[in-house]
Amino acid sequence: MSAYRTILVGTDGSDSSFRAVDRAAQLAAATGATLLLASAYHPMPERERLAAADRLGDLAYKVQGSTPADDALRAARERAVAAGAKEIEQIAVEGDAVDVIARLARDRAAELVVIGNRGLNSLAGRILGSVPANLSHRAPCDVLIVHTTDGK
Repeated sequence: MSAYRTILVGTDGSDSSFRAVDRAAQLAAATGATLLLASAYHPMPERERLAAADRLGDLAYKVQGSTPADDALRAARERAVAAGAKEIEQIAVEGDAVDVIARLARDRAAELVVIGNRGLNSLAGRILGSVPANLSHRAPCDVLIVHTTDGK
C-alpha cells in the first residue's frame, strides 16, 4: 500500500470539524501529501440576507455568499500549517456537504477523505443519515472518521 498523496478534509468551522482538520494535517505532514481543505455552503436566502444586511450594516459582507465558508477555511489553514502540513489548498463549493466532498474526492483523485464523527450518534443522524455515515458509502476512496465528539 502506498502513502496517501492527496488528503481531503471537510470543515464547517465547528470545533468538531477543526479536530478532523488537525488529524488530516498531521497525516499530510507525515506522508508529504497535499491537503485539500473543503467547505460546502448554502447561500443565504435573499430575504434573510437583506434582513442581516440591515442589522449588520458595514459588516453585512460576512454573511453573504461563500464568506462564512471562506472564513472557516482560513481558520482551518492556520491549524493545518500549525500541524505541519506543507502543501495546502482551500476550496469552498456551494452545495450539500456529502455531495460536495464526494465530488471533490472524485474530481481531485483524493486517496483519503477525513471527516469528524459529529452526527453519527444523534437521533437525527440515525434517522436521516449523517455526513460521516453518508460519506462512508459515497466516497470513491478511503474514509477516516475521526472521533471528534464525546458521542452524546
